[in-house]
Amino acid sequence: MSSARVIAAAALILLFTVSVIAPAAAHPHVFVVAKAELVFGPDGRIVAIRHAWTFDDMYSAFVTEGLTTGDALATKEQLAPLAKTNVEQLAEWNWFTVGKAAGVKVAFAAPVEYSLEEGADKLVTLRFTLPLKTPASARKAFALQVYDPTYFVAFEFDDKAPVTLVGPPPGCSTNMWKPDPLGTADTSKLSESFFTNLSPGADFGAKLASRAIIACP
Repeated sequence: MSSARVIAAAALILLFTVSVIAPAAAHPHVFVVAKAELVFGPDGRIVAIRHAWTFDDMYSAFVTEGLTTGDALATKEQLAPLAKTNVEQLAEWNWFTVGKAAGVKVAFAAPVEYSLEEGADKLVTLRFTLPLKTPASARKAFALQVYDPTYFVAFEFDDKAPVTLVGPPPGCSTNMWKPDPLGTADTSKLSESFFTNLSPGADFGAKLASRAIIACP
């Protein structure tokens, strides 16, 4: 995998260095626990998605190394340049976000209100708001997935609060669908060469991505 693809796929500055230090046996190299808020407008349509992605301890330690001393936490100000790089580079990958209204993909505008912060648990969380270019209705169901097509970054929705609705019309509901886990035979195929040889446009990550289904009356 080329350094350009690694950086683009992970959309995080210096992530190529992390991939070099990480075990090279198989994907993924970075693990993320995701939360999402779907923001509704006054007319009852979805206008934005607020993301919160918490990275694994290895990546978090790498990002914050040298920024503080002792038990001090890195500040949003210290991490601001990296946050900006994140959201800018993620554009090529549609911010790892797929939204569909009545089965039709929605388009997103550039993220706003983005930040990186280190929590008391020493894990780093990227937060950003992704506006929809055109507000979408959930009357015929709105589907949301968050995943890296190359599976370099493994996303998993938070168990307790994966997707929440902000200002929805009365009667809206959310259901989560999880794919079947990979079997032993499938897992053994996930070598670096497998991913390096994926054809352009391959969407392997979609096979392992959970899906949130939001429906409003």
